[in-house]
Amino acid sequence: MASGIAGRQQRQMVLGTRVAKATGTLAATTVDLFVVAGGECLITSLYGLVTVSVTVANSYYLKVTPTAGDASQLCVATDIGTTDTVAGGLLGFGAGSTTAPPKLMSPSASSNVSWPGVLPLTMVTTGKIQSVSAGTDGNITWVLTYVPLTDGATITAA
Repeated sequence: MASGIAGRQQRQMVLGTRVAKATGTLAATTVDLFVVAGGECLITSLYGLVTVSVTVANSYYLKVTPTAGDASQLCVATDIGTTDTVAGGLLGFGAGSTTAPPKLMSPSASSNVSWPGVLPLTMVTTGKIQSVSAGTDGNITWVLTYVPLTDGATITAA
């Protein structure tokens, strides 16, 4: 039996607010993806949709750069280009450990044998979420959902 709740409303109730940001053509640089403002937020999901294939070697990762304090990686730097991450593919996350963040994964890359999952629930504070790329082709749209932990806190596309 259908619930009568539209998909968008159900997603908002379960995962929170949805924000998306395209990287543009990847370049060997750091790109601001999202801005966290007004306090702490809980990231409930984060994944990348590859819109243009990544075909050259590219050590790539995401990091959080708070307004105060040190930056930290959301995932381990991973080569997403040597084995081609194809357009239409998804970038997700493998398991992390107590000493390392999760690994960035793509089911379209031959080195990965399973489908990636989403980033574990992650708290962030005022600052930026950035991508760090060493390659020069491809395009990824990052999709993030979050719940504010501080009244009025937001995450917006940079």
